[in-house]
Amino acid sequence: MEPEPAHPLPEHIHFVGIGGAGQSGCARILAQRGHRVSGFDREASSFLRGLREVGIDLRVGAADRKPLPERVGLVVRSAAVPEDDPDCVEAHRRGIPVRKYANLLQELAPVARTLAVAGTHGKTSTSWLLAYALRGLEHARRGAPRRGFLIGGSCATLGVNSAQPQEGGWFALEACEYDRSFLQFESSGAIVTNVEEDHLDYYGSLAAIEEAFARFADRVHPDGLLVVGEEVSERVFDAARAPVWRLGREFSVRLSGEDRGRFRFRVEGPGWATPELRLDLPGRFQVDNAALAIALAVGRVGAAWGLDPNEAAGHAARSVERFTGAARRFESWGTRGELEVVHDYAHHPTEVRVTLDAARRAFPGRELHVLFQPHQHSRTARFLDEFVESLRGVDRVVVADVYGARTHIDEVGAGSEELATRLVRAGLDAVHGGDLDQSLATTLDGLPEEAALLVLGAGDIDTIRDDLFRELALRGAASSGARA
Repeated sequence: MEPEPAHPLPEHIHFVGIGGAGQSGCARILAQRGHRVSGFDREASSFLRGLREVGIDLRVGAADRKPLPERVGLVVRSAAVPEDDPDCVEAHRRGIPVRKYANLLQELAPVARTLAVAGTHGKTSTSWLLAYALRGLEHARRGAPRRGFLIGGSCATLGVNSAQPQEGGWFALEACEYDRSFLQFESSGAIVTNVEEDHLDYYGSLAAIEEAFARFADRVHPDGLLVVGEEVSERVFDAARAPVWRLGREFSVRLSGEDRGRFRFRVEGPGWATPELRLDLPGRFQVDNAALAIALAVGRVGAAWGLDPNEAAGHAARSVERFTGAARRFESWGTRGELEVVHDYAHHPTEVRVTLDAARRAFPGRELHVLFQPHQHSRTARFLDEFVESLRGVDRVVVADVYGARTHIDEVGAGSEELATRLVRAGLDAVHGGDLDQSLATTLDGLPEEAALLVLGAGDIDTIRDDLFRELALRGAASSGARA
């Protein structure tokens, strides 16, 4: 596979919506490459932490916004930023190119060394598991260049979601299907975790989604490798020009034990097998994510480096064991007395269901209480019945107001009140909580001291963490005072 020519980018690049996962990660990499980078976002986010430390001129909030810098050579916007954004309008007036974030990926992702992770669910965790597996292979091959990554969630240990690879290093990239972003680049190897209905506000049908994933599979270089999960249809992987490894066929998982939702298992592939490993992530689905990551690392990178397959599998597995999770993916927010609090990005019925299954395994015998912020009105409307089914069996649900991401294109649909009503009709203890402050108060009012609280959603619900524990501390102090 011949190295592709470099595509020069202007010295100064400005990001609109820089607080998003992809935008912030891309900005960090460009700053590490020596570009002058600036950016604006309407609201603060966890992804903005540390950007100023790498030299990025960052503006947050309308009061802090400044005119577009004079020497900007390119403006990059996220899919959530409309074309009539003031920075985009000014850039067009001055003849400065405006590109979507996804269109920039081909400049960052070298075809010969990019390993892309796509799928309806599990992309972020699988991308990190792949990055850790690659680190294991680097230990197996002394002097190997350090891998880079651009992933949609920060690593709990590293605290960042992107890094520039060393020259010649592999690049683990989370590839998002929304807006067909993952069709803007080619890869040397790829994973498709699963494919099902989502982003119907954009695609309209499952057939259109599968067609896009088939095109993604076709963009894996013929000399590379495509690794797919069990819930990926033939329509997708039959389009691949590269060899295909299917979970349950060319490689498989052998479970050997479980402890509070954390599994012990081996992964076996063509001519290789890992030793037994224990994943420090709750949930059976994470076992499959790890298997996909190990398989691509061994089958593509280990083979490219001429490593012994069993040695590569062993190093990849031992490194994967060290991964403790990504932010907002079954992330422990801590405890207060006997109360356990976990936050997860789950915003699709399948994600809600598997997250709650992991919680039942991790916290056996405890009541499960859920504070859920639906994500987009159109998604809520399309999956009302599915959300009801995924939430069955929990002890109480508080439904916060819908988080309206991409409001400039999201069609009006069902809201939180309708979801709460459907849940009550299905026999669940559920209530519409209103805005986040009201929803938090309602959640705490009905929360037992020895329960597990799951805070679910992909919007700004993660911003309640400090308020949640502050209120828990106040209530604990009040309870102690009353007993005294």
